[in-house]
Amino acid sequence: MPGGRLTNEDRQQIAAGLAEGLGYAEIGRRLDRPASTIMREVTRNGGPGDYGADQAHEATRHRARRHKQARPPAPPIPDGAHGRDPQAVRDFTESFTALLIQQGLPRMEARVMACLYTTDSGVLTAADLVQRLRVSPASISHAVAFLEQQGMLRRERPPGVRRERYVIDDEIWLRSLIAALQMNEALAAASQRGAAILGATTPAGARFESSAELLLLVSEAFHRVIEQWRQSAAARSAQQAGHADHTGRARVLDREDEPAAGG
Repeated sequence: MPGGRLTNEDRQQIAAGLAEGLGYAEIGRRLDRPASTIMREVTRNGGPGDYGADQAHEATRHRARRHKQARPPAPPIPDGAHGRDPQAVRDFTESFTALLIQQGLPRMEARVMACLYTTDSGVLTAADLVQRLRVSPASISHAVAFLEQQGMLRRERPPGVRRERYVIDDEIWLRSLIAALQMNEALAAASQRGAAILGATTPAGARFESSAELLLLVSEAFHRVIEQWRQSAAARSAQQAGHADHTGRARVLDREDEPAAGG
């Protein structure tokens, strides 16, 4: 059918047309196909002088079989401890990536982001990302540069460590909210100026005044939420530090209670 894949009969007609000395455009008109389709078909199968319909059809079938071969399964996620189901982790990572793309993040940047975010350490090297995502180092480099520019990750190279590492932390969304808050407050200020210049009693001025009121309410809510989150984060940190200190003291006491060697 026109526009579909070439059939063996189509290829027989192409071979016949070439034997008649017809050009790609004329052969394409006879088959109701673009001349570019005929040219690609002939070029990839020996050229005008060596094109054979049966050989071309078999070569195309061979290429199709090769492309349909299943790709090897993705390597297991290293952070698969804590009794996690590796398949469930992979499925969630894919859905989280799709969500980031829906939020406007480019696909490769979303994949890098999701890969880092679902890692317990929150730290991966370029080589780690290449292995996990099965993409080129250049793709990782471009994605990291974009995410770093957006404040969504940072680079670090601890002393004595040869490879640069990419780090994501718990405050990624806080930074995103603060950036949104700054934009919101800029819009609120511009709306207030618009209302003053156009006149609050005019339709256009009233529109700006109403917008400014809404934007200022949003800013106030943002500030309350950010402060509430910071207090909650500080409480969690104190609780975790207290737990770690208690665990450490318990271990020391356990060692002191052990009988001395030879006792």
